[in-house]
This record gives sequence, structure tokens and C-alpha cells, in this order.
Amino acid sequence: MKRNKAIIAIAIFLLVIIIDQIIKLEVKTSMFLGQKIYITDWFQLYFVENDGFAFGWKLGGKVFLTIFRIVAVSAICWFICREIKNNAKMGYIICLSLIAAGAAGNIFDCLFYGLIFNDPLPPLVAQYVGWAHGYSDFLTGKVVDMFYFPLIEWDMPTWMPIYGGEHCIFFSPIFNFADAAISCGVVALLLFYYKTVNVSLHK
Repeated sequence: MKRNKAIIAIAIFLLVIIIDQIIKLEVKTSMFLGQKIYITDWFQLYFVENDGFAFGWKLGGKVFLTIFRIVAVSAICWFICREIKNNAKMGYIICLSLIAAGAAGNIFDCLFYGLIFNDPLPPLVAQYVGWAHGYSDFLTGKVVDMFYFPLIEWDMPTWMPIYGGEHCIFFSPIFNFADAAISCGVVALLLFYYKTVNVSLHK
């Protein structure tokens, strides 16, 4: 049983990273920065790049953020191994694997994309330029995002203080497959395995 859980955890980890990188490489080499492809009014492929955390959030400098990601993924992988040895529930292991894989997926962008791709101005599309001939150094590549769901848009009433007349969008973050894996894993943990996490962290 423990062996099966380990195999499934590894399979999820690799599958998420592979799917994430396939999508990112396709977007980066076929769309120009800032380009939008409308699937529906509420779902668009919108190619952006960011130096930040998931969903474009900021957390310190770029090198610090990349090192933080590597340390975090290593810690989560160690934690998954420990929980498998403790015969934790399969659903719990799957959630942790999704989080680890999502975080690892974004690490690849930071480590290698700056080394191997150029950074042309729109409407030119990025190209592979060979190792160490790219737009940035090791650890400082930009993360590729593309999924955009502007589900609801509205304008605030002009009479409102501070935000009067402002155009608002729900849901405005632009994210990638790795971010989605992290979010799904975290939400599932909070909904179904909150007590398990609490017990595991206090062992």
C-alpha cells in the first residue's frame, strides 16, 4: 500500500510538471507578450510574464524567491515521504503532491527560461537562442502565465468615495497550470484534510 502511494505521488508530480511545461512552452513560442486569445468572454489565453509568486504576487527579490521555491518544494517532498511512511490517506497524499508539483513547475521557468529564450518586443514571439544566450541569468527567469477568467466586470458608482468610477473585474489574476495545481491542492486540504494537516504538523 505504501509503495502504491509513493508511485501515485511521483506520477502526479511528474504529470503536473510535464503538462505545465508543455503549455508554457507552447504559449511562449507561439504568442507574443501581452497577446490575448478569446475562447469565450469569460475565458481568455492572455500571455504575461511575472517575477513574482503564484498569480503574480510579489515576495522579495527574484533570486530569493527562486531559492525559497526550491527550499519549499524540498520540504514538501520530504513531508510527503514522511506521511507515506506513516500510511497517510491517499487523498491527503494527492493534495500534497499537487502542491509540490505546482511549486516545482514554476521553478523550471525561473531556472532556465532566462537562459534559453530571448525577450523580444511585441509583436515578435520569443525564440530559443541557445544555452546562456537568453534574456536573463540562472535563477532569474520570468514565470509564464496564460489563463485569464474575467468572470464578471462592472464599474463602481461615481458617487462612491475612493473607488468611485473604477472598473472592477472578478476574477482578475492571470495564472498557469502549476498555480492551478497548487490552488486545488490547498483548497482540498482545507476542505477535507484540515485535521489531518494539523495532526501531522504537530508530530
